[in-house]
Amino acid sequence: MEYFRIGRIVNTFGIRGEIKVIADTDFPEERFAAGEVLTILDNDRPVQKVTVKNAKLSKGTYIVSFVEFNNINDVEKFKTMWLAIDQDQQQELDDHEFYFHEIIGLKVITTEKEELGVIKDILSLGSNDVWVIKRNKPKLSDALIPYIEDVVKEVNVDEGFVVIELMEGLIDDEN
Repeated sequence: MEYFRIGRIVNTFGIRGEIKVIADTDFPEERFAAGEVLTILDNDRPVQKVTVKNAKLSKGTYIVSFVEFNNINDVEKFKTMWLAIDQDQQQELDDHEFYFHEIIGLKVITTEKEELGVIKDILSLGSNDVWVIKRNKPKLSDALIPYIEDVVKEVNVDEGFVVIELMEGLIDDEN
C-alpha cells in the first residue's frame, strides 16, 4: 500500500498522550478531524493505525490526541515519525490542482524549450505556492518559481514535466 505523509510528529504535548505535529497537507482541518484514521510511519514503513480523537492548532503546530493513547509514555516513541494517509483517503482535486507528491520530481522546461532543472520542494507561502527548482547547472542556486497562471503554462504529470514562461528577473543565472 502507498502512503502519503500529512504531518511530522515533532514532540509530545502534556502528559495525556497528545503529540505536536507540523502539518504537511493542504487539508489539515480534514486530516486531523475527529474520527479520521491515520497511519504512523517510521522511515516510510507503517507502524500503527490511529484514530484522531481531537486536534487543535496552537502556535503553528497541531496538538493531536488519538483514541488509542492516553499517556505520554504511549506516544514518546513516535517523535520524529510521520502521520500519513493511504491512497484511498486522498481527495479528488479540481483541474489545475495537484498533490505535492505529483509535482516534486517533475522537469521544468521554459516556453523556449530550455530545461531549467527539477522541482525539489514546494513552499506554501500564503496566496500561492512557490516551487523550488534544483538547477541543472551545478554552480547555479535553486530557483523559486511562483505557481501562478502568468508563469506556469502547463503541468503534465503523466509525461513528467512542467512548462513555465520565464519572465524577466524571475531567476538569477549569475550564481
